[in-house]
Amino acid sequence: MAAQPEPESRSSIRRILDHPRGGPTILRIVLGTQLRRLREAAGISREAAGDAIRGSHAKISRLELGRTGYKDRDVADLLALYGVHDAEEVENFLALARQASVPGWWNKYSDVLPSWFEQLIGLEEAASVIRTYEVQFVPGLLQTPEYARAVTRLGHPRASEADIERRVRLRMERQNALDSEFGPKLWAVVDEAALRRPLGSEPEVMRDQIEYLLKMGSRRNITLQIAPFSIGGLSAAGGPVTILRFLEPDLPDVVYLEQLTTALYLDKQDEVENYMVVMDRLCATAETPTRSTAFLRELREEF
Repeated sequence: MAAQPEPESRSSIRRILDHPRGGPTILRIVLGTQLRRLREAAGISREAAGDAIRGSHAKISRLELGRTGYKDRDVADLLALYGVHDAEEVENFLALARQASVPGWWNKYSDVLPSWFEQLIGLEEAASVIRTYEVQFVPGLLQTPEYARAVTRLGHPRASEADIERRVRLRMERQNALDSEFGPKLWAVVDEAALRRPLGSEPEVMRDQIEYLLKMGSRRNITLQIAPFSIGGLSAAGGPVTILRFLEPDLPDVVYLEQLTTALYLDKQDEVENYMVVMDRLCATAETPTRSTAFLRELREEF
């Protein structure tokens, strides 16, 4: 018997089309997840699916992971192979594929945007909650332009001033997600070391940055905590960690671990749970939001 989309597949595709949340990154992941479920329900291997679209099993894997755009012909051929023939269902899948292939707003920064970082921007826009712990710097979503400029110069010492400015503008545009009506809630834990380490050529850079943290920490969709030196080794979570959670049931929680020239994206349940335990412990032992506000006010006077 031909495979048909399960009820949750129908409702998921329709829900995404009616109320899209996030950009093409998330749409690709959702579509890829649905195609994988259909393939598995039909008992078809990746190799056979690849043959059907004149590709390879590796291409099917990329499509199912949402790591590449979709062609109408490929999606239509896969749906036919998986036994999906209802005209309305096919059109819904094709409509989602077209939306998923539209370049995101960040595409205009492709000259300064590494491919491994592009996925994070898409995930941030679609997330319902972003939890982050930063050891060395203030989180990018909470940086002032001058602070971001100083951080960018550290990471790209050979970049031109024009290049630096484009990277800073990109970071500032990322912050627009927090202003969106359906934007994410941000829960940030910042290590005291990141605030004690002066950046920029003038004390005003750090003073303005701390003032900005006080302002942002008062917003309803932002929770800010400081992890002081006094909590000792518990703050050493191995480096900066970001966990993104989504309302869409097809999207698992994602852990983002940034390195100097690349990043890791983890979504296996046991891996995510390990980092969630670390994050929960950090939040439990860090200063409360109220105490963190007092800490920032005292620190502001030192710059």
